[in-house]
Amino acid sequence: MAKPSLLSPLKSAGFLFKKPKTLRYPFELKEPAQRYRGFHLNDWGQCTGCGNCADICPNDAIQMVEIPELEPKLGEKKERPKLDYGRCCFCGLCVDICPPGSLRLSRDYFHIHFDTDTFTFLPKDEKANQENFLPAEKYSVLKASLSHRKENYEGFVSDLQYTLFEPERVHMPEVSPEERKVSFIEQVIGYNREEAQKEAGRCLGCQLCEEACPAHLKISDYIKAIFENKTDESLQKIFEDNPIPAICGRVCMKHCEDACSLRFRGEPLAIRWLKRYVADTTKDYKSALEQKHVKPSGKTVAVIGAGPGGLAVAYFLILKGHQVVVFDELPGGGGTMRIGPPLYRLPLESIDKDVDYIHSLGVEFKFNTKVGRDVSFEYLLKNYDAVFLGIGTTLSRSTKVKNSKKCLLALDFLKDNKIGKQCKVGKEVIVIGGGNVAMDVAREALRLQHMQYPKNSVVTKAVSLEDWDEMPATKEEIEEAKEEGIQFHPAWGPKEVVLDEKGCVKGLLCMKVKSVFDKQGRFAPTFYEEKERLLEGDMIIEAIGQAPDFSFISKKLFDQLKFTKYKKVYVDKNGMTSITGLFAGGDIVNVNLDAVTAIADAKIAVEGIDKYIC
Repeated sequence: MAKPSLLSPLKSAGFLFKKPKTLRYPFELKEPAQRYRGFHLNDWGQCTGCGNCADICPNDAIQMVEIPELEPKLGEKKERPKLDYGRCCFCGLCVDICPPGSLRLSRDYFHIHFDTDTFTFLPKDEKANQENFLPAEKYSVLKASLSHRKENYEGFVSDLQYTLFEPERVHMPEVSPEERKVSFIEQVIGYNREEAQKEAGRCLGCQLCEEACPAHLKISDYIKAIFENKTDESLQKIFEDNPIPAICGRVCMKHCEDACSLRFRGEPLAIRWLKRYVADTTKDYKSALEQKHVKPSGKTVAVIGAGPGGLAVAYFLILKGHQVVVFDELPGGGGTMRIGPPLYRLPLESIDKDVDYIHSLGVEFKFNTKVGRDVSFEYLLKNYDAVFLGIGTTLSRSTKVKNSKKCLLALDFLKDNKIGKQCKVGKEVIVIGGGNVAMDVAREALRLQHMQYPKNSVVTKAVSLEDWDEMPATKEEIEEAKEEGIQFHPAWGPKEVVLDEKGCVKGLLCMKVKSVFDKQGRFAPTFYEEKERLLEGDMIIEAIGQAPDFSFISKKLFDQLKFTKYKKVYVDKNGMTSITGLFAGGDIVNVNLDAVTAIADAKIAVEGIDKYIC
């Protein structure tokens, strides 16, 4: 064995002048990998408080905490995730499941403290710093140690390529525009079982949709039942809050989908179509629901109007043991749903399926019976324990421009074609209006044109005060109308219906719109009167809105009704109007003007009626 050299100590001294191989931790930190998973960051501006991160956490390291000062919008909760780093394993599942992508993991990992409570953080802010959740004394040390880092580096972020949810919905089979515009075949074909289960499997169960739904349906529960192929159970959950799923499964305004957490970086869950799947799949509601009869109360309630609100009131009241009689001037149930949405959107069989089931429970329907003509309103108030007013808006408004009497009105046009004698249309139809009813009218007119003039060139034009960004019709309706060939003329207002020498419609003289609303947001259109154009056409249909018909109410009683500033019938917290014993709901009460909101009104009125008569 060789003896150590006397010069060995001098060799060791040479390392004093070399750079150390180790870091002076914690004063120097090692640069983490680009996708290092460190402390959490959460952009509160994007976070909806859905709680999916807490649900997926394998170590229960995330707790949703209510933040009182937050003012959540529709589809959001007043909660934010709180992290316990005594439990967190930094797996990143919470980031991969975050629908809006607000949660991520930074590359910051340094935290030392004697107080274990400091290991529980409420991550906030979208920037790569820890100032919002680290103790003040620790942040100052950390800030200095991280000053060399790239400020814009994102860290471990959610990537749609690897996310734990499916951003794209299952395609809904539909009839092509070229095929559907020449007939009244139902446009949406509907999901089969495999498609419905696959779409239901996208649901994250966060229940943001249930808060947004006016009727607060138990959406997560019935979607889960669809996924598990328990159709009867799904229908039972739907009927707890909505007794007309075949109708709503086709024409609901789907406020729930607007709040779906999947909407941020993908497509919202097809909640409306899944409801329709359950309704269409169930051949017999009665055997699937097995409603139990309760002891009759001996109380009677009159319902005026068999629309969504009236049907819902009748359904829920009959379940409470009260006898219900529904009066409607139409030959069947559904109210405006029966005469408004064209057959390609809402077939009569779907309406009758819902109405027939409600009738089977014991509700008495008196169709072709108009209150004020066949039975007086005063008689109903006197002879029934309570009366519900669900008449909807059945009078079409007119522009009242020069020669407007030569125009057809929207609801008359739609009613005649759906349950009456089919209307003869022109080869060049002009529809005034930019709402959903106007889209129905234009698309129905186009179908009639193709059916009545199969060998001729036809055109349907839609003219509206509103420009594209203000048009009240849904984006879906506008796009489908475009696909079918409807010609749009937005931001033009009618000035005069132009007639030829024989008094027949020749066209519509329009003025360019300057603005539709004033500075207070009130409807007050102004025009560039020097900018005019003539839209040629041989038929004009006005679809600019509807109003309720109160003509059946005597002046003495009508004067007792209170109205809101929006010219809606005033009701108290129990759904009762200013006339004792008279309750109301639906389009004459709310500003949403849709079926599901009418159902929400009905649920309130039912509880109010039950308390009033019992």
